[in-house]
Amino acid sequence: MKRIGFLSFGHWQAAPGSRTRTARDAHVQTIELAEAAEEIGLDGAFVRVHHFARQLASPFPLLAAIAARTSRIEIGTAVIDMRYENPLYMAEEAAAADLISDGRLQLGISRGSPEPALNGAHAFGHVPPEGETDADLARRHAAIFRQAIAGAGVARSDPAMTGFDAPLPIQPQSPGLGERIWWGSGTRRTAEWTAAQGMNLMSSTLLVEDTGVPFDELQAEQIALFRSTWAEAGWEREPRVSVSRSVFPLATDVDRRLFGNGAGQTSDMLGELEGTTARFGRSFIGEPEVVAEQLSRDAAVREADTLLVTVPNQLGVAYNAHLLRTIADHVAPAIGWEPAVRP
Repeated sequence: MKRIGFLSFGHWQAAPGSRTRTARDAHVQTIELAEAAEEIGLDGAFVRVHHFARQLASPFPLLAAIAARTSRIEIGTAVIDMRYENPLYMAEEAAAADLISDGRLQLGISRGSPEPALNGAHAFGHVPPEGETDADLARRHAAIFRQAIAGAGVARSDPAMTGFDAPLPIQPQSPGLGERIWWGSGTRRTAEWTAAQGMNLMSSTLLVEDTGVPFDELQAEQIALFRSTWAEAGWEREPRVSVSRSVFPLATDVDRRLFGNGAGQTSDMLGELEGTTARFGRSFIGEPEVVAEQLSRDAAVREADTLLVTVPNQLGVAYNAHLLRTIADHVAPAIGWEPAVRP
């Protein structure tokens, strides 16, 4: 059974045509879209995290608010840039949000992507020591975070206060959260590393490598290597894998006016990102039955258990709810999805 959720980057801008003009708009509308997604029968509401930009940056208050206004859908991130995080404080916030949601948190973390600030994590107080890269810093923070949510003692008790001398874990703890941590992987090599660490796999519309094959085939290879490494590692539970896609079925005149001019521009793109050749996945734009057929042939979508569809959040809640309903009714059944039981 496939799961489908939406992924919002949470932009806001006081520009002509924008229905998400302020930071408050972005946060409140994300909560309202999550409510609409649950009513439609979708399975998840996910947000992207960026810093020093007019986009969503502080996910846990937002996820907790979504949790309080919904009862069934998964809530999560795709992804949190671990270079910026205090891992112990993040462990407390994640556990609290997971408890409020009754165990629905699916937390995507990673090294992150290029951002407007030069060495932005340094301004947050996180500077890699000599010999350590940004990627090393993110992985070290991730390891500390995962140990903390697993209940490891991370600080010595003060006998004068507690009457004993022993390691103290962070509080609160949320049992099971450790199995719902995902790593955002942009290469086949990092997918193998993710499996070796026992984390679920998130793969987006971007891979920071290229072998000349179509994006979906390269991503399907990434997923196969992840699953192979997972099996070799001997983990007992079944891992989860998500992929992201931009999907715009043209079902109304408004859809065609907004996205119809991109209907013929639906091929992969190559580019340069941080000195590396990157392959960007195509968008799926066209009549609903055409989009459904194309998506059903996507090799990576077939291999993943979860599909996150990106939403143009500045078009507002009503339009995005319409977009998600069109996908649910006319596209998603082609990849084996059925609407979840409503609460």
